[in-house]
Amino acid sequence: MSPLGRLYGLGIGPGDPELLTLKAHRILTTVPVIAYPTLENGKVLARAIVADFIRPDQIEIPMPLPFSVERSSQPYYDIAAEKISEQLSLGRDVAVLCVGDPMLYGSFMYILNRLAGRFAIEVVPGISSVMASAAMLGVPITYRNDVFSIMPGTLEAEILRDRLSQVDAAAIIKLGRHFAKVRDILAELGLLNRALYIERATLPNQKIIPITEVDPEAVTYWSLILVPSITQPQ
Repeated sequence: MSPLGRLYGLGIGPGDPELLTLKAHRILTTVPVIAYPTLENGKVLARAIVADFIRPDQIEIPMPLPFSVERSSQPYYDIAAEKISEQLSLGRDVAVLCVGDPMLYGSFMYILNRLAGRFAIEVVPGISSVMASAAMLGVPITYRNDVFSIMPGTLEAEILRDRLSQVDAAAIIKLGRHFAKVRDILAELGLLNRALYIERATLPNQKIIPITEVDPEAVTYWSLILVPSITQPQ
């Protein structure tokens, strides 16, 4: 009986292939099987980031996942986990590609929860979009004893308002159709003048737009708002 394969949660960074770590590159180019999420519109961002490194003989497992809150993702993760477990049971290592970092709002966490205890699992961290966005915007996030908060724009307005009212610095992710709500709350709390908008950080089509000029109807899921700390004296 063949030994079981190893499962990798492979952080591949925010978009620029050159931000792939050496370890992630080594694993990506040597495992026999790769898996990656696909969006409802058919786009495959994770695979596109590392497309130049994928070998033609590697087995690929697309994982269709819904990104709308109205649809339950549980059966989709169940199906993906089963397909991955079939390959692991045959003794093949599988790398699940994760945009950003696997353990920070990543889809890999739900695969991990389903397969933990059954197979050997290794998580390879990646550069998150939050850290990459700060670099692209050219602003420090925090100073000294500041507390940094990351929160999804999908939160209810009252909860988001309460959380933002207490922050030193914050990143609001998963904007999409929630942008207008987030923008209005930032304005209400007097944070709009500090807020910075960026979408598709590090990708060729990256955009940095003054937040007051952003069209709410054009905001993508792959965008965030960064509210850096107030500059401290030297």
